[in-house]
Amino acid sequence: GKHRIVIPCLGHFKEEYEKVSKLYMNNKIRTTKYTLLNFLPRNLFEQFHRVANLYFLFLVVLNWVPLVEAFQKEITMLPLIGVLTIIAVKDGLEDYSRYKMDKQINNLLTKVYSR
Repeated sequence: GKHRIVIPCLGHFKEEYEKVSKLYMNNKIRTTKYTLLNFLPRNLFEQFHRVANLYFLFLVVLNWVPLVEAFQKEITMLPLIGVLTIIAVKDGLEDYSRYKMDKQINNLLTKVYSR
């Protein structure tokens, strides 16, 4: 059958509560895609799933081949770096606003039914 453990988070039960509550997921909402550690790699991974970005990356790589070099290597990289930077800033700002909204929702007071 189903077992339910209820330990009040009061005074001398606090240690037991913390021990048991570690086993369960919390009910915090998290709608953000990124963390500070995974932002750059995950954002670049997502951006290079766009065909246009892969095409421009191909042109940059191709321009590093001496036989094919049409422009200076650095100039070829500028449009791609510019687009990737603008999209990364946009994604970062959107994710930060999601983080602020999550924080606001997670800190709302709620009513809990208790007999």
